[in-house]
Amino acid sequence: MSAAQQSAQKINAEDEVAGICQALIRIDTTNYGNNEGAGERKAAEYVAELIHEVGLEATLLESAPGRANVLTRIEGTDRTLPALIVHGHLDVVPAFKDEWSVDPFGAELADGMIWGRGAVDMKDMDAMILAVLRQMQRTGTRPRRDLVFAFFADEEAGGDYGATWIVEKHPGLFEGATEAISEVGGFSATIDGKRAYLLQTAEKGIAWLKLTAAGRAGHGSQTNDENAVTRLAAAITRIGEHDWPISYTDTTRAFMAGVSEMTGIEFTEDNPQVLLAELGNVARFVGATLQNTANPTALDAGYKHNVIPGSAEALLDVRTLPGQHDAVMETLRMLAGPHVSLSSVHLDRALEVPFSGNLVDSMVASLGREDPEAVVLPYMLSGGTDNKSLARLGITGYGFAPLRLPAELDFTGMFHGVDERVPVDSLKFGTRVLHDLLTNY
Repeated sequence: MSAAQQSAQKINAEDEVAGICQALIRIDTTNYGNNEGAGERKAAEYVAELIHEVGLEATLLESAPGRANVLTRIEGTDRTLPALIVHGHLDVVPAFKDEWSVDPFGAELADGMIWGRGAVDMKDMDAMILAVLRQMQRTGTRPRRDLVFAFFADEEAGGDYGATWIVEKHPGLFEGATEAISEVGGFSATIDGKRAYLLQTAEKGIAWLKLTAAGRAGHGSQTNDENAVTRLAAAITRIGEHDWPISYTDTTRAFMAGVSEMTGIEFTEDNPQVLLAELGNVARFVGATLQNTANPTALDAGYKHNVIPGSAEALLDVRTLPGQHDAVMETLRMLAGPHVSLSSVHLDRALEVPFSGNLVDSMVASLGREDPEAVVLPYMLSGGTDNKSLARLGITGYGFAPLRLPAELDFTGMFHGVDERVPVDSLKFGTRVLHDLLTNY
């Protein structure tokens, strides 16, 4: 072995994960939707370079100019085992500098944390994945099964230029894979003074809808009992104020039972607020998974002060529990009323998978080896991930981006928020856990 190779082997994943995270944050990959934004090409090229640097082949695929995805595979020692996909996304939601206390793309290191857009969602996990695959390759560590590493574009706008496109156009890249791990799970929360890791086993469905109210156009000075704006306003008020009932799935029921066991507070299905109050900042994150939600998010009507328009539009962000999409749509049509139509902008399925099996056991064991006293609970994500796209190939996806977090850090509140940041120690912890999982599963 050459001196250079020996030197390379001494580089530890923990030593480089923070630098990789900072480099990724400094590449602006803002996604405004509708194929607008900086694009992921520059970040994808950086990822491909890190992969090539340790002797792996990287496949870079553009779904449209600038919308780039990167994939690579490490072959396992047992070809009879199904492959595991480890994936992240390279795009981020917009960040406006005047709202932040730091440059959102500066990746500053302060108070032991890396600050910037993507530090939480999800360039932290991208960095952990890259640091681990590089260490495995440098040291010649072979996993038991094939590992497919994927870095997708466009997750923040539904995946049409990313995971969905890859699944539709290049499904062979996932040959032999039956399971996947990705974002928004595996992070810790402090409950009754104890640390619990929330492993994501479910995520709500997405229905981005447009409401269109029809009416009679006319002069603004006249009476008009067919005013489209009035009809739309009434419809979105009914929808926005609708009280969706509490409804439990296997995942949310198991989560609440686990919190009950940790706190000693009885779980009663008709009053979850008692237990939610024990979750601190995580309560907002989890509370939305106990019911369907439908939030009006945008309005568009009219073109002149003294003209009543003939139509008016609004956008709805609807998130549905597993198995309840059709019932929610029926309720929304009823609430919208006879003069307001609903049309779909983007639909994607809800997911729920078992909190059991070899992969779950391995994730729990890897966390336990780093934090022996911690509890691991299943939970449902109120948003969505690229696991939805992979599910079209029959692939079972989990959220597992392991981070041991300080109790006082409002981690879940920083998803798409201001002053997003991640502790460096948490990145190092997650890198150790991820390395343990991928080399042993």
